[in-house]
Amino acid sequence: MTSFAKISHVAHYVPKQVIENNQLVQLMDTSDEWIASRTGIRRRHITRNEDTSDLATQVAKQLLQKSGYAPETIDFIILATITPDSAMPSTAARVQANICASQAFAYDLVAACSGFVFALSTAEKLIASGRYKRGMVIGAETLSKTLDWSDRSTAVLFGDGAGGVLLDVAEQLHFLGEIHRTDGSRGMDLQSGVLGLSSPFSETSVPHPYLKMEGRSIFEFALRDVTKTIQDLLISHDLSDDEIDYYLLHQANRRILEKMAKKLGSHLAKFPANMAEYGNTSAASIPILLSECVEQGSILLDGSQTLVMSGFGGGLTWGAILLKL
Repeated sequence: MTSFAKISHVAHYVPKQVIENNQLVQLMDTSDEWIASRTGIRRRHITRNEDTSDLATQVAKQLLQKSGYAPETIDFIILATITPDSAMPSTAARVQANICASQAFAYDLVAACSGFVFALSTAEKLIASGRYKRGMVIGAETLSKTLDWSDRSTAVLFGDGAGGVLLDVAEQLHFLGEIHRTDGSRGMDLQSGVLGLSSPFSETSVPHPYLKMEGRSIFEFALRDVTKTIQDLLISHDLSDDEIDYYLLHQANRRILEKMAKKLGSHLAKFPANMAEYGNTSAASIPILLSECVEQGSILLDGSQTLVMSGFGGGLTWGAILLKL
Protein backbone atom coordinates (compact mmCIF):
# COMPACT_ATOMS: atom_id res chain seq x y z
CA MET A 1 0.00 0.00 0.00
CA THR A 2 1.33 3.43 -1.00
CA SER A 3 2.05 5.82 1.86
CA PHE A 4 1.93 9.59 1.60
CA ALA A 5 3.39 12.26 3.86
CA LYS A 6 1.93 15.57 4.96
CA ILE A 7 3.02 18.50 7.10
CA SER A 8 0.64 18.40 10.06
CA HIS A 9 2.17 20.93 12.49
CA VAL A 10 4.68 23.78 12.36
CA ALA A 11 6.65 25.78 14.94
CA HIS A 12 9.49 28.26 15.27
CA TYR A 13 11.67 29.81 17.95
CA VAL A 14 14.16 32.68 17.94
CA PRO A 15 16.42 34.15 20.63
CA LYS A 16 14.92 37.02 22.61
CA GLN A 17 17.86 39.36 22.03
CA VAL A 18 17.23 41.66 19.05
CA ILE A 19 20.06 43.57 17.36
CA GLU A 20 18.89 46.57 15.33
CA ASN A 21 20.79 47.82 12.30
CA ASN A 22 21.75 50.98 14.17
CA GLN A 23 23.53 48.93 16.83
CA LEU A 24 25.93 47.56 14.23
CA VAL A 25 27.33 51.05 13.62
CA GLN A 26 29.43 50.52 16.75
CA LEU A 27 31.11 47.51 15.15
CA MET A 28 31.56 48.47 11.51
CA ASP A 29 31.16 51.21 8.92
CA THR A 30 27.46 50.88 8.11
CA SER A 31 24.03 52.40 8.74
CA ASP A 32 20.41 51.36 8.97
CA GLU A 33 19.71 52.98 5.60
CA TRP A 34 22.65 51.21 3.93
CA ILE A 35 21.60 47.75 5.19
CA ALA A 36 17.86 48.12 4.74
CA SER A 37 18.02 49.61 1.24
CA ARG A 38 20.26 46.81 -0.05
CA THR A 39 18.81 43.82 1.77
CA GLY A 40 15.44 44.63 3.34
CA ILE A 41 16.86 43.64 6.74
CA ARG A 42 16.07 45.87 9.74
CA ARG A 43 17.08 43.67 12.68
CA ARG A 44 18.09 40.15 13.60
CA HIS A 45 17.78 37.89 16.66
CA ILE A 46 21.14 36.92 18.15
CA THR A 47 21.63 34.34 20.86
CA ARG A 48 23.19 35.22 24.21
CA ASN A 49 23.71 31.74 25.62
CA GLU A 50 21.58 29.32 23.55
CA ASP A 51 23.32 27.06 21.03
CA THR A 52 21.76 25.49 17.94
CA SER A 53 20.44 22.45 19.82
CA ASP A 54 18.74 24.72 22.36
CA LEU A 55 16.86 26.60 19.63
CA ALA A 56 15.93 23.35 17.87
CA THR A 57 14.79 21.74 21.11
CA GLN A 58 12.34 24.57 21.70
CA VAL A 59 10.87 23.93 18.24
CA ALA A 60 10.65 20.19 18.88
CA LYS A 61 8.88 20.74 22.19
CA GLN A 62 6.36 23.05 20.52
CA LEU A 63 5.67 20.43 17.84
CA LEU A 64 4.99 17.82 20.51
CA GLN A 65 2.75 20.21 22.45
CA LYS A 66 0.76 21.26 19.38
CA SER A 67 0.27 17.70 18.17
CA GLY A 68 -0.31 16.09 21.56
CA TYR A 69 2.01 13.24 20.54
CA ALA A 70 4.16 11.40 23.05
CA PRO A 71 7.91 11.76 22.35
CA GLU A 72 8.35 8.01 21.92
CA THR A 73 5.98 8.03 18.92
CA ILE A 74 8.46 10.05 16.85
CA ASP A 75 10.27 7.80 14.36
CA PHE A 76 13.00 10.17 13.20
CA ILE A 77 14.45 13.67 13.54
CA ILE A 78 16.35 15.30 10.67
CA LEU A 79 18.02 18.57 11.58
CA ALA A 80 19.35 20.87 8.86
CA THR A 81 22.18 23.11 10.04
CA ILE A 82 25.63 24.45 9.19
CA THR A 83 26.20 25.61 12.76
CA PRO A 84 26.06 22.44 14.89
CA ASP A 85 26.89 22.43 18.58
CA SER A 86 29.59 19.91 17.75
CA ALA A 87 30.59 17.51 15.01
CA MET A 88 29.53 14.70 17.33
CA PRO A 89 27.21 14.10 18.91
CA SER A 90 25.07 15.58 16.16
CA THR A 91 22.75 18.43 16.99
CA ALA A 92 19.82 16.18 16.06
CA ALA A 93 20.99 13.61 18.59
CA ARG A 94 21.10 16.30 21.26
CA VAL A 95 17.51 17.28 20.42
CA GLN A 96 16.42 13.63 20.46
CA ALA A 97 17.82 13.30 23.98
CA ASN A 98 16.38 16.61 25.14
CA ILE A 99 12.81 15.66 24.22
CA CYS A 100 13.16 11.99 25.25
CA ALA A 101 12.25 10.71 21.78
CA SER A 102 13.65 7.31 22.66
CA GLN A 103 12.47 5.51 19.51
CA ALA A 104 13.66 8.12 17.01
CA PHE A 105 16.82 7.91 14.95
CA ALA A 106 18.34 11.34 14.42
CA TYR A 107 20.96 12.94 12.22
CA ASP A 108 22.11 16.30 10.88
CA LEU A 109 21.89 17.28 7.22
CA VAL A 110 24.37 19.86 5.94
CA ALA A 111 23.24 21.82 2.88
CA ALA A 112 23.34 25.44 4.11
CA CYS A 113 20.35 27.52 3.01
CA SER A 114 18.95 24.58 1.02
CA GLY A 115 19.15 22.37 4.09
CA PHE A 116 15.51 22.47 5.15
CA VAL A 117 14.22 21.75 1.64
CA PHE A 118 16.67 18.86 1.22
CA ALA A 119 15.78 17.50 4.68
CA LEU A 120 12.05 17.79 4.02
CA SER A 121 12.46 15.90 0.75
CA THR A 122 14.37 13.15 2.56
CA ALA A 123 11.77 12.90 5.32
CA GLU A 124 8.94 12.61 2.81
CA LYS A 125 10.69 9.60 1.24
CA LEU A 126 11.08 7.93 4.64
CA ILE A 127 7.36 8.12 5.28
CA ALA A 128 6.47 7.22 1.69
CA SER A 129 8.52 4.03 2.13
CA GLY A 130 5.87 2.79 4.55
CA ARG A 131 8.48 2.01 7.20
CA TYR A 132 7.96 5.19 9.22
CA LYS A 133 4.85 7.07 10.23
CA ARG A 134 6.00 10.23 11.95
CA GLY A 135 9.03 12.49 11.93
CA MET A 136 10.37 15.94 12.64
CA VAL A 137 12.29 18.13 10.21
CA ILE A 138 13.97 21.12 11.82
CA GLY A 139 16.16 23.88 10.42
CA ALA A 140 18.23 25.59 13.12
CA GLU A 141 21.19 27.97 13.04
CA THR A 142 23.35 30.08 15.32
CA LEU A 143 25.09 31.88 12.48
CA SER A 144 26.29 34.59 14.86
CA LYS A 145 29.14 32.29 15.90
CA THR A 146 30.42 32.03 12.30
CA LEU A 147 30.64 35.75 11.52
CA ASP A 148 33.43 38.29 11.44
CA TRP A 149 31.55 41.08 13.19
CA SER A 150 33.78 43.75 11.62
CA ASP A 151 32.87 42.66 8.07
CA ARG A 152 29.81 44.55 6.89
CA SER A 153 29.53 42.46 3.72
CA THR A 154 28.47 39.43 5.78
CA ALA A 155 27.78 40.32 9.43
CA VAL A 156 24.79 42.55 8.66
CA LEU A 157 23.00 39.77 6.78
CA PHE A 158 22.59 36.89 9.21
CA GLY A 159 20.66 35.98 12.34
CA ASP A 160 19.94 33.05 14.65
CA GLY A 161 16.75 31.02 14.85
CA ALA A 162 14.99 27.70 14.32
CA GLY A 163 11.84 26.40 12.69
CA GLY A 164 10.43 23.00 11.99
CA VAL A 165 7.59 20.77 10.93
CA LEU A 166 6.01 17.51 12.00
CA LEU A 167 5.29 15.02 9.23
CA ASP A 168 2.55 12.40 9.47
CA VAL A 169 1.15 9.72 7.19
CA ALA A 170 -1.56 11.04 4.85
CA GLU A 171 -4.24 9.42 2.73
CA GLN A 172 -3.61 11.68 -0.26
CA LEU A 173 -0.58 13.01 -2.12
CA HIS A 174 0.75 16.29 -0.70
CA PHE A 175 4.32 16.30 -2.06
CA LEU A 176 3.65 16.75 -5.77
CA GLY A 177 7.14 17.13 -7.18
CA GLU A 178 10.65 18.44 -6.66
CA ILE A 179 13.91 19.42 -8.32
CA HIS A 180 17.18 19.55 -6.37
CA ARG A 181 20.58 20.67 -7.61
CA THR A 182 24.20 21.07 -6.49
CA ASP A 183 27.14 22.74 -8.23
CA GLY A 184 30.24 22.13 -6.17
CA SER A 185 32.42 23.88 -8.74
CA ARG A 186 31.02 27.17 -7.41
CA GLY A 187 31.11 26.14 -3.77
CA MET A 188 33.83 28.61 -2.80
CA ASP A 189 31.47 31.51 -3.56
CA LEU A 190 29.88 30.88 -0.16
CA GLN A 191 31.82 29.03 2.51
CA SER A 192 32.02 28.71 6.27
CA GLY A 193 33.76 26.67 8.93
CA VAL A 194 36.73 25.63 6.83
CA LEU A 195 38.99 23.33 8.89
CA GLY A 196 42.71 23.42 8.19
CA LEU A 197 44.93 20.34 8.33
CA SER A 198 46.64 20.33 11.71
CA SER A 199 47.85 16.82 12.52
CA PRO A 200 51.54 16.13 13.35
CA PHE A 201 51.79 14.38 9.96
CA SER A 202 50.43 17.11 7.68
CA GLU A 203 51.67 20.41 6.38
CA THR A 204 50.11 23.20 8.42
CA SER A 205 47.15 24.90 6.79
CA VAL A 206 45.62 28.09 8.14
CA PRO A 207 41.88 27.59 8.81
CA HIS A 208 39.32 30.14 7.69
CA PRO A 209 36.60 29.93 10.36
CA TYR A 210 34.53 32.94 9.31
CA LEU A 211 31.74 32.85 6.79
CA LYS A 212 32.88 34.19 3.41
CA MET A 213 30.63 35.15 0.52
CA GLU A 214 30.94 36.52 -3.00
CA GLY A 215 27.77 38.58 -2.79
CA ARG A 216 27.34 39.47 -6.46
CA SER A 217 27.93 35.89 -7.59
CA ILE A 218 25.35 34.54 -5.12
CA PHE A 219 22.82 37.21 -6.11
CA GLU A 220 23.15 36.31 -9.80
CA PHE A 221 23.06 32.57 -9.02
CA ALA A 222 19.73 32.97 -7.21
CA LEU A 223 18.13 34.98 -10.00
CA ARG A 224 19.38 32.75 -12.79
CA ASP A 225 19.57 29.16 -11.53
CA VAL A 226 16.95 29.14 -8.79
CA THR A 227 14.35 30.95 -10.86
CA LYS A 228 14.87 28.52 -13.75
CA THR A 229 14.47 25.55 -11.41
CA ILE A 230 11.15 26.90 -10.15
CA GLN A 231 10.03 27.51 -13.73
CA ASP A 232 11.05 23.98 -14.73
CA LEU A 233 9.16 22.52 -11.78
CA LEU A 234 5.96 24.32 -12.75
CA ILE A 235 6.32 23.39 -16.42
CA SER A 236 6.90 19.72 -15.56
CA HIS A 237 3.56 19.69 -13.73
CA ASP A 238 1.73 21.79 -16.32
CA LEU A 239 1.08 24.55 -13.79
CA SER A 240 0.97 28.30 -14.26
CA ASP A 241 1.66 31.03 -11.73
CA ASP A 242 -2.10 31.55 -11.40
CA GLU A 243 -2.36 28.09 -9.83
CA ILE A 244 0.27 28.78 -7.14
CA ASP A 245 -0.97 30.31 -3.90
CA TYR A 246 2.43 31.13 -2.38
CA TYR A 247 6.14 30.87 -3.02
CA LEU A 248 7.99 30.21 0.24
CA LEU A 249 11.57 31.09 -0.61
CA HIS A 250 14.75 31.27 1.41
CA GLN A 251 14.91 34.68 3.08
CA ALA A 252 18.25 36.04 1.88
CA ASN A 253 17.52 39.43 0.37
CA ARG A 254 14.40 41.45 -0.39
CA ARG A 255 15.73 42.42 -3.81
CA ILE A 256 16.11 38.77 -4.76
CA LEU A 257 12.44 38.10 -3.99
CA GLU A 258 11.34 41.15 -5.97
CA LYS A 259 13.37 40.21 -9.03
CA MET A 260 12.40 36.53 -8.87
CA ALA A 261 8.71 37.44 -8.67
CA LYS A 262 9.12 39.59 -11.78
CA LYS A 263 10.99 36.88 -13.70
CA LEU A 264 8.32 34.33 -12.79
CA GLY A 265 5.59 36.70 -13.97
CA SER A 266 4.06 36.64 -10.51
CA HIS A 267 2.88 39.12 -7.89
CA LEU A 268 5.12 40.01 -4.95
CA ALA A 269 2.12 39.38 -2.66
CA LYS A 270 2.65 35.66 -3.30
CA PHE A 271 6.16 35.89 -1.83
CA PRO A 272 5.86 36.26 1.96
CA ALA A 273 8.93 37.84 3.54
CA ASN A 274 10.27 38.20 7.07
CA MET A 275 13.96 38.99 6.59
CA ALA A 276 13.27 42.49 7.94
CA GLU A 277 12.84 40.91 11.38
CA TYR A 278 15.22 37.95 11.27
CA GLY A 279 17.79 38.51 8.54
CA ASN A 280 19.13 35.43 6.77
CA THR A 281 18.82 32.41 9.08
CA SER A 282 20.05 29.88 6.50
CA ALA A 283 18.38 26.47 7.01
CA ALA A 284 15.93 27.99 9.49
CA SER A 285 14.54 30.69 7.21
CA ILE A 286 11.88 28.70 5.33
CA PRO A 287 10.41 26.87 8.34
CA ILE A 288 10.32 30.11 10.37
CA LEU A 289 8.48 31.76 7.48
CA LEU A 290 6.07 28.83 7.11
CA SER A 291 5.32 28.82 10.83
CA GLU A 292 4.59 32.56 10.82
CA CYS A 293 2.32 32.23 7.78
CA VAL A 294 0.34 29.50 9.54
CA GLU A 295 0.10 31.62 12.70
CA GLN A 296 -1.17 34.57 10.64
CA GLY A 297 -3.74 32.41 8.84
CA SER A 298 -2.49 32.88 5.28
CA ILE A 299 -1.40 29.22 5.03
CA LEU A 300 -4.01 26.77 6.29
CA LEU A 301 -2.38 23.29 6.32
CA ASP A 302 -5.69 21.80 5.18
CA GLY A 303 -4.54 20.62 1.77
CA SER A 304 -6.38 23.38 -0.09
CA GLN A 305 -3.36 25.44 -1.17
CA THR A 306 -0.59 24.85 -3.71
CA LEU A 307 2.84 26.17 -2.78
CA VAL A 308 6.39 26.19 -4.08
CA MET A 309 9.10 25.98 -1.42
CA SER A 310 12.65 26.79 -2.53
CA GLY A 311 15.98 27.01 -0.73
CA PHE A 312 19.31 28.09 -2.19
CA GLY A 313 22.78 28.87 -0.95
CA GLY A 314 26.14 27.41 0.05
CA GLY A 315 27.44 24.41 -1.76
CA LEU A 316 26.27 25.76 -4.13
CA THR A 317 22.96 24.02 -3.56
CA TRP A 318 19.39 24.79 -4.52
CA GLY A 319 16.07 23.03 -4.72
CA ALA A 320 12.33 23.45 -5.03
CA ILE A 321 9.39 21.39 -3.82
CA LEU A 322 5.81 21.59 -5.08
CA LEU A 323 3.38 21.02 -2.21
CA LYS A 324 -0.25 20.79 -1.32
CA LEU A 325 -0.60 22.34 2.16
